[in-house]
Amino acid sequence: MRHTCVGFAAFLLFLLLSGCARTSNTGTNTGSPAPSPGPGISSSADIVKVQPSSVVLSPGRNAEGTVTLSIASGFHVNANPATFSYLIPTELTAGTIEGITTAKPIYPQAEKKKFMFANEPLAVYEGEAQIRLPLRAEKNLTPGTHSMPLNIRVQACDHEQCFPPAGLKTNLAIEVK
Repeated sequence: MRHTCVGFAAFLLFLLLSGCARTSNTGTNTGSPAPSPGPGISSSADIVKVQPSSVVLSPGRNAEGTVTLSIASGFHVNANPATFSYLIPTELTAGTIEGITTAKPIYPQAEKKKFMFANEPLAVYEGEAQIRLPLRAEKNLTPGTHSMPLNIRVQACDHEQCFPPAGLKTNLAIEVK
């Protein structure tokens, strides 16, 4: 009976210790407890919110739409371009509206920050970041209100871990006058 109790105690100790170990993104055991990301955070969409501006556009003219990313305190997203090819950059993709063309989005200046998981500083956005989207209306575009679908891909991270990337969908309101 004593031998069975010792074996059972050893088994419980093994379960307790293995439950405290954390597995990194590379699949290796780091041996430290996993940090709690906070209540309700399961993806980048829980950390980053988007707010598009509205745009007034005249036929035959140019204008810029703006999308503001609000990144929760203590988190960051990779800039565009990202520091390394394996990192997921913040990326805005615009849908199409007949008679309105878009140019390449203009991303904000990145902030270089050093994190304990990287050997060199990374280009990131924190707090609020504004992405500008150049627009052009054809000369014969009929006045009225249009809604351009936008998708913003982000991957939010804190100082220790990254969350699953998210595609944040919104619409840019364009009034043609």
